[in-house]
This record gives sequence, C-alpha cells and structure tokens, in this order.
Amino acid sequence: MSLAPQKKVQGGRTRGVTGVASPALDSTPVIECAGALIWRVHKGTLQVKLIHRPKYDDWSWPKGKVDPGETLAAAAVREVKEETGKYVALGIALPGLQYITPDGELKRVHYWAARQITKADPSVTARRPVAPVDPAEVDRSQWCDASEAAKRLSRAADKTPLAALVSAYRHGTLDTHVVAIARHGKAVARSQWNATEATRPLTPLGTAQALALVPVLAAFGISKIVTSEWERCSATIQPYVQAAQVSGGETELFTEASYERNPEAVIQAVKTLVGEHEPAVLCTHRPVLPALFKTMGKLTPERLVRSAYPSEDPYLAPGEVLIAHVVDSLDGDDSPAIVGVEIVAPVLH
Repeated sequence: MSLAPQKKVQGGRTRGVTGVASPALDSTPVIECAGALIWRVHKGTLQVKLIHRPKYDDWSWPKGKVDPGETLAAAAVREVKEETGKYVALGIALPGLQYITPDGELKRVHYWAARQITKADPSVTARRPVAPVDPAEVDRSQWCDASEAAKRLSRAADKTPLAALVSAYRHGTLDTHVVAIARHGKAVARSQWNATEATRPLTPLGTAQALALVPVLAAFGISKIVTSEWERCSATIQPYVQAAQVSGGETELFTEASYERNPEAVIQAVKTLVGEHEPAVLCTHRPVLPALFKTMGKLTPERLVRSAYPSEDPYLAPGEVLIAHVVDSLDGDDSPAIVGVEIVAPVLH
C-alpha cells in the first residue's frame, strides 16, 4: 500500500520532505515554496485542477514562495487563491519536491491535497485578503481527470505528488477532515501567579502565539472550537474565534482539574470529536496531552502514522498545534481513522 509521507512542520519549515532531489550542500540558500493539489470527484472520476502560466507556457500546480512570517500551510492556501481565485482547505500532506535552480539555490516545494470551499466558510473569514488572479502570471486554471493531468503536466517531477494523491484516493485516505489539538500559548509561571490556577493568563509571548495560530487554523478549514475554559486556553483560541466569527466552545471538561478527576470522560470526548465530520480544534493543557495522543494513536493504523505522535514531555511546545487528518472509515471498518499527522509551530512576526 503506497502512502503519502507525513510532514512535521516546525516554525513554518518542513522536515522529511520527499520527492525529486538534487545534491546540495547544507550552505546552499533555500527558497521555501508551498502549494496544493486541488481535487474533486466528478461523475465518479477523480479530477485535479491545473494552472497554465503564460510566461513559461507550462501546466503545473498552484504554488509559490513563502512570505516572511508565514507558515507553509498559510502560504499554500494563499498561493492557491492568488493563482486560481478559489478558496481551499488543506487536507493530507503530499510528497514535496526539491531541486537546484539555475541560480544555484535550493528550492523546496511543499504540497498538500486540498478541497475548494466557499467564501461563506468560517475559515475564509479568518484569512487575510488576497489580490485577484494576475493573468500575466496565470491565464488559465482547468479541471481535468487525474490520468489526463499526468499527461499534461509540463514537469515530470510534478507527477510525484499526483501519484500520491491518486494512491490516497484509491485507498480511501484522501477525503479527510481535520481535528487539531493545540497547546495554549506561553502562560505566566505558576510560581509568579497568586490567584487561582484557572485565571493564570498568557504572557505577551503567549498572546503573540495565539495571534499566529489564526492563519494556521484557517488554512486547515477549522470551523468548530472546543477549549478548556481556563484563561490561558480561552485566550489562546480567542483570536481565531473572533477572526472566524464562530462560537468559543469553552468547557470545564478539558481543564487540568477535570482531567485529574475523570480522565475517562476526557478520553471519550476526544473520541467523539474525532468521529464528528467537522473540522475542529481542541485547545488544552500540557498534562492532558499524553492521554489525548494515546487515544488518537489507537484510532491510527500502525502502518500509517501512529509513530508521528509526540511521546515525550512537553509533547507540544506552547502555541504548537497537532493536525490530525481523519477519514470516516478505512479498510471496511465503519469507525473513524486518523491517516495523517502534522505538527505546526506558528511563525511569530
């Protein structure tokens, strides 16, 4: 069974990208790019969207350079909008490409599968405005069957992520939704806070991390919010709540105190969240994370990404988020399964 490689994203950079590579020294300047393979099933056939660039007279995938202060995921959805005029939400990670440019720079291109969404989607509301498509850059975008796309692509290397996308479709791991697990941003130290634990606030760094989380959650199409009601979690998710104009979803269930009293209730709630077909984020505390990841690991086939879950303290750094890609069923089992895992550290401005 051929599976797309999983990516661990740190600070907007990706480790473990596979694809076509040219030898390069560690000191070679790197140009980071991101894009997506937009897909749909039309009349029972898998289709993808290609773009035509008049400057090069080629057919390729929408992609482009990562801006300063931008995560790879945010860059991918922005570039898709700039080059196709369409909003997308990211799905599973696909193999990336890397090669040496004529100027001797190393270019790395990171890809995701993506589905088109409407302007009314809450995640679109949370994104920054993007300029209209420039016809001098892209003069056509076109749906075509995946088999036809393999023939029309101008660069042979671009067939690598397409082959992974087709394989995922055939094996039932392409049509996913996201469940994100976020650790709250950096909080005031316990030793420096004299009031109740529930009211311990974020530091200025934690507030910056909360703001930087907005484009990450938006890129993956998050529309449902669940968070510990304690101040540091609530404040971490509040910028996205406001940007996406969705309800806060605060609950006592995912506080540290609730987990200590009744861990089984927390575990069951996570199983329920994974089973719902709505892109969601859960913001909670470091002591709760091991149980969450253990539970999610049991919903992840060993041959896929079970080893991708953090297994050592602190599991996630403050402000980091684990993105789990969920299918409703796999291999004839009607239970939900997690088929992809990424860890994203928002980039601070």
